[in-house]
Amino acid sequence: MNATPSDSPATAADAVPDVSSLSYEQARDELVRVVSELEQGASTLERSLALWERGEALARRCEEWLMGARERLEAARRQATSE
Repeated sequence: MNATPSDSPATAADAVPDVSSLSYEQARDELVRVVSELEQGASTLERSLALWERGEALARRCEEWLMGARERLEAARRQATSE
């Protein structure tokens, strides 16, 4: 029996928002859920790999938000000291 696309298992990327569209809080909360599921042991190797990849992308997104916040804070401090 040949598998069709509709027979293939869902991945962590199916029906989830693109990481780049997530706020810091959304990315952080999803990352917590991903880590929790990985710690509990995902059902298949494929699911574990999909979760790992999603978690890496979510962690990068959180880091982007934090770096942006740091840059804004530093800019505000520079402006405050120049006035």
